[in-house]
Amino acid sequence: MTVIGLDDTDSRERGMCTTFLAATVADRLRAAGAHVERTLLVRLNPAVEYKTRGNAALAVHTDAAPEDALAVVRDELGQAETADPRTNPGVVIAEAVPPAVGTFAESAVRDLLSIDDARELAADCGYELVERGNGRGLVGALAAVGAWRAFDDWTYECISYRERERWGTPREVDYESVFDAADDAYPDAWDTVDREEGQAVCVPRTPCPILHGIRGDDPDVVRDVAERIDGEPVASRALFQTNQGTDVHLQDGVVGDLDDGRAYRVDGSVVDPPETREGGHVFFALGDGDERVQCAAFEPTKRFRDRVRSLRTGDRLTVCGEVTDGTLKLEKFAVRDLDRTELVTPNCPDCGRSMKSAGRNQGYRCRDCGTSADGKVERPVERDLVRAWYEVPPCARRHVAKPLVRGGFDGPAIPEK
Repeated sequence: MTVIGLDDTDSRERGMCTTFLAATVADRLRAAGAHVERTLLVRLNPAVEYKTRGNAALAVHTDAAPEDALAVVRDELGQAETADPRTNPGVVIAEAVPPAVGTFAESAVRDLLSIDDARELAADCGYELVERGNGRGLVGALAAVGAWRAFDDWTYECISYRERERWGTPREVDYESVFDAADDAYPDAWDTVDREEGQAVCVPRTPCPILHGIRGDDPDVVRDVAERIDGEPVASRALFQTNQGTDVHLQDGVVGDLDDGRAYRVDGSVVDPPETREGGHVFFALGDGDERVQCAAFEPTKRFRDRVRSLRTGDRLTVCGEVTDGTLKLEKFAVRDLDRTELVTPNCPDCGRSMKSAGRNQGYRCRDCGTSADGKVERPVERDLVRAWYEVPPCARRHVAKPLVRGGFDGPAIPEK
């Protein structure tokens, strides 16, 4: 088996898409008589500084001879947007994938790696490399080569591509057909739309070649949804197996020992209540013992912020998200326990009126009846939250983050649609 790893051929401003390059390589190999067993779309660490959009790398698994695969890739690499100085393509051609390359793939999703790390391991494995610019794409390309060995939870995406002359122009999509197809296919296809925000999440807003991408757990379902969407002509389609929607980027962490540029799953209690700041961003502090970390739900997470605003000091949570500048950016959280009481001024047991303070540290007294109480009393509080998992809406979800509708969580879940 020959594995072709590809990364960093697109540009934020100029367009292009590494999935398109991988699909083109796969089509050319098939046309030459080779068998393509699978094409992988691998989302790497979403916190990487140099990513273009979703930090995706691609791998093509084929029975083509390595030299034939290399010739095709060299030819197609001319499509890379290397006029953008931030685009630095990398290609890895591999025949065998030892455990060390699988470990490298795991690290590329959860940690930060250097170009030298990739070059050294690739040289040890005897891999053929192609690079442009500073070769930063070699990191993702090598990770894509090791991904099939590294991960066991895979989903699917069916990507429809635009005719080349339409690249960079407004997309023509019949949104009613998108929502109809999404409703019929849910939950086997997920994150196609955001119903409450009225957004077709599957349609990108960048100048890339993609018309729409349909994600889900069933390859036949995502193909069917793609075929049901009306709009401008589709030039081609490709089906990818992917680690999207798997939470593979999360690692278990402890409050007080979290590093920037990584994503964690962390337990703790709310120690400072939620505060809405300028811009509509919501912050609170999560604590564990003497340690604490600031957590944030930023404005693009929309209605998820209302879930966060409903938290109270003393609530026990598991939070998930990426840490940047010491702040954990929430992707989802689980309520483990809720503070269901509050301290209030007592009422007089005789007349029912609220008592008044009797003076500093002297408790409370009813001035009419003469009754007294030592201090404030507990009163039950109605909570909008329950013990369950909550998540950001589809319009705000990271590619690699696992939607609650996929299941497998350690408690009840309330999915966003």
